[in-house]
Amino acid sequence: MEKKLLAILTELNPDVDFAGEENLIADGLLDSFDIIALVGELNDTFDIEIGLEHLLPENFNSVAAMMKLIKKLQAER
Repeated sequence: MEKKLLAILTELNPDVDFAGEENLIADGLLDSFDIIALVGELNDTFDIEIGLEHLLPENFNSVAAMMKLIKKLQAER
């Protein structure tokens, strides 16, 4: 599942090594437009629904945080 997430992130911005980054938003590697595109891809790929209440920087600031959100939303289905 993490490989799929990394593939989506790499497609979004091929110049960033997402696996090694811990502050994607804080460091400006993901902006609001990236998050909007990312949410759509994550919803489709992982069959989840990321709602407005989940659009918090701490949910998207690292691959680990995104994986935690994905797993949480999948468990709630």
